[in-house]
Amino acid sequence: MGIKKPGALSKRQTEHPYVVHVKGVCSGRPIIKGTRISVRHVAQLYKAGDTVDEVLKAHPHLTAAAVYDAISYYLDHQKELEQEIAKNRLEALMKKVDLKMNKHGFLRFAGGLPNT
Repeated sequence: MGIKKPGALSKRQTEHPYVVHVKGVCSGRPIIKGTRISVRHVAQLYKAGDTVDEVLKAHPHLTAAAVYDAISYYLDHQKELEQEIAKNRLEALMKKVDLKMNKHGFLRFAGGLPNT
């Protein structure tokens, strides 16, 4: 058992070699190892029809193996990740903080500005 460095983050490996959970990074949600790119983000790109090559163009620091592994993790944990995707949709976030969109596309707090 080694000594933890001050500020070292706790990392938990998954059954997928490129996917980890890191306490304090993306709220501990699954990410691609060594990055702050969430599996949810890759899954949303995949679901929108982006190819692995398109994901790599948008995120050139990733490898094809890491992107394929993130997609594989999504497919293995689809129910859990679909819930996370739904929870983070604009409509869900607007409802959570009581925002309304006017006809011009501007967001406003339903009850006016919150007390600061």
